[in-house]
Amino acid sequence: MDNSKVYAMKLSKVYPLLVQKAERKNRTKQEVDEVIFWLTGYDEAGLQKQIEDDVDYGTFFEKAPCMNPNCALIKGVVCGVRVETIEEPLMQKIRYLDKLVDELAKGKSMDKILRK
Repeated sequence: MDNSKVYAMKLSKVYPLLVQKAERKNRTKQEVDEVIFWLTGYDEAGLQKQIEDDVDYGTFFEKAPCMNPNCALIKGVVCGVRVETIEEPLMQKIRYLDKLVDELAKGKSMDKILRK
């Protein structure tokens, strides 16, 4: 499967969609940010800089300061694919974030989402 189109998407376009998905289910931008910070190690300034620099989605994950070691605990299906079985590491990181935002939108508690 060619994932280059996903990797080339601009973070500045994807991020608002993630926030919108959560907000439609009465969750907040701050909760989306918390999930992103937990997963990638970015902080608020780092995330904002990536958005302002108009980096692509692939670069955003490749340059992540520190992927959370507990991300291996993220399990489930996104787009019909089990995230724990995705072999390509970059795509797996992207799908981890998709899964976490899905869980947020479904009303899970932050403790469960952040695997505490």
